[in-house]
Amino acid sequence: MTTDEFSTLLFDVADHVATITLNRPERLNSFTREMTEEMASVWTRVRDDDEIHVAVLRAAGDRAFCTGIDMVEGPWWSDQSIFNQEDPGVFLGPKQHHLWKPVIAAVHGMAAGGGMYFLNEADIVICSEDATFFDPHANGGMVSALEPIGMLRRGVPLGDVLRWALTGNEERITAATALRLGLVTEVVPREALWPTAHALATEIAGRRPEAVQGTVRAIWEALDQPPSQALRHGLSYAQLGNAGREKGIARGPRREQRFR
Repeated sequence: MTTDEFSTLLFDVADHVATITLNRPERLNSFTREMTEEMASVWTRVRDDDEIHVAVLRAAGDRAFCTGIDMVEGPWWSDQSIFNQEDPGVFLGPKQHHLWKPVIAAVHGMAAGGGMYFLNEADIVICSEDATFFDPHANGGMVSALEPIGMLRRGVPLGDVLRWALTGNEERITAATALRLGLVTEVVPREALWPTAHALATEIAGRRPEAVQGTVRAIWEALDQPPSQALRHGLSYAQLGNAGREKGIARGPRREQRFR
């Protein structure tokens, strides 16, 4: 199934895998109000369609995955009262839409600033050897807050997050460093990026959906809970999600683990 109703994205579903492609390569896949609204629509669709088990997020073009907000359009919420303003970039991530199906992000080229909104809520992030991660906020004299906070939540070390946020365009995290920091789990040659992401998605999509979604939800919600509460909460998901587990059990081909 292919849909063409989006202006800033490409969206396709096949074999229980949804493929979402950021499609503004002429603007380095920077996001606008339109892209933000279309991403919200896509995440809702992925969440509500039982035929979709996994999503792959990738980007068109040769130079960038996403370089944050499109500075030509700029913030489109500035006319609102300061007390009513919310950064709509946070809605670029799947978890803000209560999506518990796995999302695999495949990063190439530049991933800058607000591009981290996509990655901070992805379940698995892989990248190509040419990927670089940096934060241009410092160069523009702007506070960098939400994106680095999301990186901390993913477990990227504090000192490395601060260095990323404070050094601006002049210093970039390479693919090898991203792997060391845990920002990504695998680095592959550029030509292997999309096939690797889709092979991983296909493998996961063959598993029992209820078990997969329960696993994703239990782990993410544990990040916001004290350990004892997280364990009790996780047990309830295991009890609910493992009922009827004889149905839909699938074993995929063995993959070589190449992360860390």
